[in-house]
Amino acid sequence: MTNKGDLQDAMLGSRRKTAAASSPQQPRSGRAGKSNVTGYFDPEVKRQLRIMAAEHDCTIQNLLGEALNELFAKHGRPELAPARARTST
Repeated sequence: MTNKGDLQDAMLGSRRKTAAASSPQQPRSGRAGKSNVTGYFDPEVKRQLRIMAAEHDCTIQNLLGEALNELFAKHGRPELAPARARTST
């Protein structure tokens, strides 16, 4: 049978492991120095973006970068969002 001291030690050890595991991780190398930009849209918007990304052999991030650059240009701002050139279909 386990005594209370052993049980307390086990519980404290478990808490320490959980706290260490939940510490913030380093960002992925491709994300270093970048910031997340988000928005909430109907699920159909995401579905359409996925379809377009597949059709143009690129990522949703590439499509959004292209769209943001067009928005910036429309308003006379520098095009800052990196966007990979899409392949034509």
